[in-house]
This record gives sequence, structure tokens and C-alpha cells, in this order.
Amino acid sequence: MNTPNYDAVMLAMLCENEGKRLLLHSCCAPCSSYCLGQVAGKMATTVLFYNPNLDTEEEYCKRKAEEVRFLSETHLADMLDCDYAPADYLSAVAGLEGEPEGGARCKKCFELRLGKTAAEAKRGGFDFFATTLTVSPLKNAALINEIGFALEREYGVRYLPSDFKKRGGYQRSVELSREYGLYRQNYCGCKFSK
Repeated sequence: MNTPNYDAVMLAMLCENEGKRLLLHSCCAPCSSYCLGQVAGKMATTVLFYNPNLDTEEEYCKRKAEEVRFLSETHLADMLDCDYAPADYLSAVAGLEGEPEGGARCKKCFELRLGKTAAEAKRGGFDFFATTLTVSPLKNAALINEIGFALEREYGVRYLPSDFKKRGGYQRSVELSREYGLYRQNYCGCKFSK
């Protein structure tokens, strides 16, 4: 079975749904920098900062501050912040601590963060939800999109699929990080990926 070109699907959906409201989960400002440039001109976008996977509160606050700063400088989106909730993550991945990076533990983490995004999108009356996670070359876009579509069915809010690393997205996020002087971490955020 061929994996769909999620980037092309996203571009078509953006054109067909201009002006709709999108809740975009963001893991950090460097990742959201490129992703927002792709969606914010088409949809009224709000960033959801929900990252209970981050290994320390210090790391959480540092990434959150950079997201706030980037959004205040660019005016690309509003932000909806969630409290730092590491117990959510540790509970979700309990028993999977020894799994390899990219395996079952990461899948649970994606489900947790996208599940919160879908729930918040429904609660807030958003038309769509999505995530910046697919900009990373280390993240499985097909798996992330599969999770997103399952949550679409569960919550009744449309999922905007993506593969933001396409068309040089990851490289552009690195350039934008330099341009805006963004703190760019060298690990996903959880203590297992450090």
C-alpha cells in the first residue's frame, strides 16, 4: 500500500477551507516557525502548546517562552497554553520506557498530544486540528497522520494531515530558527530521547 502524499493533501485542503479555524499542536517554536508559514495564511490558526513529554519544567518553560516570543514577533497565530503535566506523559508511556526511539513509546506520546489537541479543538469549536510534529525528519509522518485520522473519527473534528518536512520544510525551520534567534534543542524532549 502506498503512503499518501500528505503534503499535497494538506495543500489542497488548505485551499478548499480558507478562513476556517485550525488548532495546531506545537512541540516548539523552531518546528512551528515553518509550519505556521504554511497554514496561517489560509486558516485562522491558534497554536496549542501541550508537551507533557518534556523532561523538566525548566525545558518546558524555555520552549514555551520561545513559542510565545516567536508568536509575538510574527503575529502568525494566537496561543493556547496547557500547564506542564509530566504525569500525563509518564502514565501514557508506563511500561514502554525501554522501547527504542521511534517505537511504541513514541506512538503513545503522539496519541497523547494529538488526543489533547483534538479534545481542545472540539471544546473550542475549531474546524480542524493538526500538529507540527511531521516537520521532523526523525518522526514518522505516516504514523502521526494515522493517529490524527483516528482521532478525527473519535472527536468529530477534522484532522489536517501534513508532512511538513516535504518541500524543504525541516531545513527552512532551521533557517528560521537562526533568523529569529530561537532556542533549538537537540533532542525531542523526553528523558528517554536525551
